[in-house]
Amino acid sequence: MASFEELGVGGEILQGLEALGFTAPTPIQEKVIPALLQQSRDVVGLAQTGTGKTAAFGIPLLQLCDPAAKKTQGLVLCPTRELCVQVARDMASFGKFVKGVKVRAVYGGARIDVQIKELRQGAHIVVATPGRLHDLIRRRAVDISALRLVVLDEADEMLQMGFQDELNAILAQTPATKNTLLFSATMPKSVSSIARKYMSEPLEITVGQRNAGSENIRHLCYMVHAKDRYAALRRIVDVNPNMYAIIFCRTRQEVKDVAGKLIHEGYSADTLHGELSQSQRDYVMNNFRQKNIQILVATDVAARGLDVNDLTHVINYNLPDDMANYTHRSGRTGRAGKTGVSIVIINMREKYLVRAIESKLKRKFEEQKVPSGEDVCQVQLLKMIDTVKQVKVDDRKIEPFMAAITEKLASLDREELVKRFVSVEFNRFLSYYRDAPDLNVAAAPKGRYEKPLPAGKFAKREHQVPFTTFVLNVGKNDGMYATRLIGQVNEVTGRSNIRIGRIDITDDSVTFEVDSAFAKAIPAVFDNLMINGKKVVAEIGKGKFLKPRGTRTFKGAKPPYKGKKAPYKGGVKKGPWKKTLKKA
Repeated sequence: MASFEELGVGGEILQGLEALGFTAPTPIQEKVIPALLQQSRDVVGLAQTGTGKTAAFGIPLLQLCDPAAKKTQGLVLCPTRELCVQVARDMASFGKFVKGVKVRAVYGGARIDVQIKELRQGAHIVVATPGRLHDLIRRRAVDISALRLVVLDEADEMLQMGFQDELNAILAQTPATKNTLLFSATMPKSVSSIARKYMSEPLEITVGQRNAGSENIRHLCYMVHAKDRYAALRRIVDVNPNMYAIIFCRTRQEVKDVAGKLIHEGYSADTLHGELSQSQRDYVMNNFRQKNIQILVATDVAARGLDVNDLTHVINYNLPDDMANYTHRSGRTGRAGKTGVSIVIINMREKYLVRAIESKLKRKFEEQKVPSGEDVCQVQLLKMIDTVKQVKVDDRKIEPFMAAITEKLASLDREELVKRFVSVEFNRFLSYYRDAPDLNVAAAPKGRYEKPLPAGKFAKREHQVPFTTFVLNVGKNDGMYATRLIGQVNEVTGRSNIRIGRIDITDDSVTFEVDSAFAKAIPAVFDNLMINGKKVVAEIGKGKFLKPRGTRTFKGAKPPYKGKKAPYKGGVKKGPWKKTLKKA
């Protein structure tokens, strides 16, 4: 492995790295730094969070800057305020002994007039969020016409958050002579499009596999009934008493519900979601980084750009709507060579989502059993005993009270004394987990649901119930299928008996029917749902159905009408069989 000096890093920066304890470059640094310093070309870097990306682009940025030139020469774009502040802080540390180079951070949520004043005082390198920088450009408060290097950090997250227009507007203002470095954990089509449009024959540098997760992370899967999701979460937390984790939920309300239950039951937990003010967010994050909080419950949007070390677990209370987000979630643990655990809690209808993630990560999930009450009690008891054994006793302070304590406990023998001391702390676990049921669900046969609908019953029910038609603005291209649609309705409403009629899915839309008695609840089901950066909207519509009333298909099952004519135009299809429920 080469040293930083062999990569071409200069003396003042080497001094700063030495002060930080950086002895040798990471794989991504070893590949990116010489490409920027010696080859002067565009680079696409594919690497997970925690691999040393900031130093990989920060060191060349500092070294390429000319302190004598007053114009802005380097630009780093980050998806969130937290990441923006962290990158600027790290670069200041790398360049501690570099004289004259000024690094400025500009981001939303802070006073823009103060940031404008700082920029006018000089900024060789600007670290910014796309929204705030675009605003500053329109106000003519920043000049990026002389840039030498532009860095798009976590480009996939920026696009996922809806910054496509801002990125296009910013990059259009930059000089054609600049070099561009694009860093991303995954490489979706939107990121590839940015690379094609704004980069010239970029060198692709990949650490690990493309679109794959870290090798240091174990991926565990627990399958339960939807109603048992929180009970399973609590057992997983209880059986890992030293857990330092982020629990990811889909919506703000779900974050509040889960965190509220955990806090009420005595766990060290807090929330991170979009309704928090910046000061509240900073307060929560400072407590979490200092480990005053053991568990952070968050949405994907709120947790983007978080830079937290030493996470032992990431728990997916619900899987993300965009599968690329799973890579980002799991990548927050197992960083800097450490090991981590990423857990998903699913119901039977969501098993196909796990298969999709496995295909993308090229990694298999380890299917786990939800711990029994006895398992949890044993772990917690032994943890408490270890704590008692390791506690430091200050003889000087305790000695004055020993006579009174001994007299009070004189009637208890050793065994009885141990039982009573253990019970003081342990009774709540024994009480909660007494007669605890088994939460595990046996896997269904491949290609079938928990309760397949019998032919005829569906059609009869459909004719008797008045339905309301809804249209969604997402379709197959966005990964929306019938199972996902039904799962979303069941999960958000908390009911499994809402009757769904016909479902037609095209590339970019879904038309479906719902029991009219529940029609008012349907728009709210999709209120906080984002898929591929697109807000999902459910509107009452007059969508046209491709299939006649009374038919519905389920992939994977054997055809019940083998050799007979199918009840839809075109006859029996070949290939993966479809089970069709005929009209009564």
